[in-house]
Amino acid sequence: MNDINCPLSDSKPHIPMNYIHKAIDSIRQGIAPKLNCIWVETSGCFGEIIALLDGENPGLVALLTDMVNMTFFNSIMGDSGEAAYARILDTINSGEPYILIVSGSIPLRSNGRYAVIANYQGEPITALAAVNTIAPKASYIIAAGTCTSFGGPTAARPNVSQAVRLDQLIDRPIINVPGCPVHPIWILGTIGHIINFGMPELDSQNRPITFYGITIHERCPRRSFFEYGVFATDFGQPECMFRLGCRGPVTKTTCPLTRWNESDNWPIGANTTCIGCAGFGFPDLMEPFIRY
Repeated sequence: MNDINCPLSDSKPHIPMNYIHKAIDSIRQGIAPKLNCIWVETSGCFGEIIALLDGENPGLVALLTDMVNMTFFNSIMGDSGEAAYARILDTINSGEPYILIVSGSIPLRSNGRYAVIANYQGEPITALAAVNTIAPKASYIIAAGTCTSFGGPTAARPNVSQAVRLDQLIDRPIINVPGCPVHPIWILGTIGHIINFGMPELDSQNRPITFYGITIHERCPRRSFFEYGVFATDFGQPECMFRLGCRGPVTKTTCPLTRWNESDNWPIGANTTCIGCAGFGFPDLMEPFIRY
């Protein structure tokens, strides 16, 4: 069924929140365990972390206090140096289940030394080595953001660091949650689904169908202009921006429904085009971003 006619479409923005609240309630009631979690930042702009810090409620605080036991998180953890990396080793050797979240693609050049995340016992620990150490025992692996899921800007031409997406590095089931940056609710909703029900249903690109089942175009508030062939010729005009280069017809996310912080803070709401930041091949295959 075309989603624009789906009677349940208005409820879709609330689905991830339901996952999150149900997970928190289940943990508090002792129905579900609080899983350990390792979040490794391997390269890129760290936009996923900034987006999470700026997310709505439930957001970062709920993730850290009510949903998982975060044992390693580069940017915001209190420990540093060897003590920080030791938390990774303690987690993977504990025998307890854990979630691995990776943000950023993984540089391979110079044996991975284009991205060093720690030093341990006198040796540099590259992002490449860290992911290869943590991933084998992880119960669930989440690729947070477009760089990890699809390569993204870090692996874009000319890709000096020879960065690769996560599924090019490890042969394990991976949940891709793309976006540049990824919406915090898509991450928390995915973790909520894991806590409640286990592995979410994924599409052909290993994305949760809940968040990536429809194109932006299908739920765009300017869709009616497209149907009648009424197109904007410049930015700031209210009509459909398809002829300005909008990538909404080929980009699958729930941006028109979830927005950012329950506001109009998303590309179409800000009178600019979707540039396909959550799509495979971004940015190389989405360029040029603007066409007149």
